[in-house]
Amino acid sequence: MNNSNNQSSRRQFLASSGALVMGSLLQFDGDELEYFGSNRIIDIHQHQHYHSWTDEEMMIHQRNMGVSTTILLPAGTSVKRPSTHDGFSNGLEAKAGGNQACYDFAIQHPKEYRFGVNEVPDLEGAPEEIEKWLKKGAVVIGELKFGVDCDSIEMQKIYKLAEAYGVPVLMHWQTEKYNYGFDRFYKMLEQFPKVNFIGHAVTWWANIDKNNKDQLVHYPKGPVTAGGLTDRYLSDYPNMYGDLSAGSGLNAFTRDEEHGKQFLKKHEDKLLFGSDCADHSGFAKDGCTGAQQIAMIRKLSDCKKMERKILYKNALKLFRL
Repeated sequence: MNNSNNQSSRRQFLASSGALVMGSLLQFDGDELEYFGSNRIIDIHQHQHYHSWTDEEMMIHQRNMGVSTTILLPAGTSVKRPSTHDGFSNGLEAKAGGNQACYDFAIQHPKEYRFGVNEVPDLEGAPEEIEKWLKKGAVVIGELKFGVDCDSIEMQKIYKLAEAYGVPVLMHWQTEKYNYGFDRFYKMLEQFPKVNFIGHAVTWWANIDKNNKDQLVHYPKGPVTAGGLTDRYLSDYPNMYGDLSAGSGLNAFTRDEEHGKQFLKKHEDKLLFGSDCADHSGFAKDGCTGAQQIAMIRKLSDCKKMERKILYKNALKLFRL
């Protein structure tokens, strides 16, 4: 049986085995990673306890998508203050696990999982908390999803830590809610040229369109006019990257596939696959946005080399995995 058939059979087995699969996940020793072969996928954006799913459900979801390495992005401390919208945004607004939980899980599953670090930027002791986990091996800071100015003193302290430890910073952009000041972020890109920033979420992806007028429309539809602010950030700044995850990332390509094809080609060295979804399937046919994004990348990539960059090699290099 050829490798393609082996992969197909393995996915079917994982999807249909129920409790047996869950048991095998808990006992997995990493040898089966060879099954992914040349089709390995790095998912740079996933959360533990996302919308209350269990660790076992998360593992099955990631395997069903075909992901070989997952980076867990933790939430910061749960506090009530303006930067967390009086607590509404605690847990990344998704009940996501914190630094300790992500670290513990990644240490227990070192062949499949890595961990990031996060903290509420304006919380006393935030830099010290972030540095503690960077010293333990965190591979990214984020996702930073707080009601603060993107160029505030508190955020700049975080950027300086990223520079000192050589890790990227993942930003959730959402107008009037998270990381205020998207249109002036170029100042931070210029001030911290050695820090690699990763853009994510609704404002980031809506602004691929030069004619994007209403910044409060999260999932704009229809044809895209090239040359939006997101495109310019990626084009003009070597330290700016894009996270393809979530419904916002998927919408950016399904709304205008022809533009999406050109966008992927133009920025093939700077785009990274992430899922950021919490369905219990991991299959596109069941509505998993992560699996749909993988299919979209494969559909719109003009060659296998481009596909492998976006699904694997760019992240391998950027996160030094």
